[in-house]
Amino acid sequence: MSDYLLDTNHASPLITLEHPLRERILQRADEGDSFAICTPVLTETLYGIGVLPRAVQNLTEWERLRLFIPCFTPDETDAKFAAELQILLRLRGRQLNTIDALIAAVALRYDLTILTKDKDFQVVPNLRYENWLKV
Repeated sequence: MSDYLLDTNHASPLITLEHPLRERILQRADEGDSFAICTPVLTETLYGIGVLPRAVQNLTEWERLRLFIPCFTPDETDAKFAAELQILLRLRGRQLNTIDALIAAVALRYDLTILTKDKDFQVVPNLRYENWLKV
């Protein structure tokens, strides 16, 4: 069993009933893997699915899915760690935006693997990540 933290690019496709990622995540959840999001991802996801033409249907489906996807809220410790991570990476000539730094902080704190297609996470020390959207 594995524990995953969804990035926005892996959370938002879940509202599409026939999307292969949705099917894979639901199957893996049935097999015992756990999936979560964090507050910054929730904000981005709700915005993204809320501005689409099918906003009402999208939000209804998202609420149904949220029953098995807990949401972690970054706290002051996570904020401090995220800022320190951004500073460390900047000193190494790398950039990590604040939202991604918070996502990474939550993943590291709870020992989660991030599901993302965002290559920015590659520079974060000790962070595990996978891309389930690869073709």
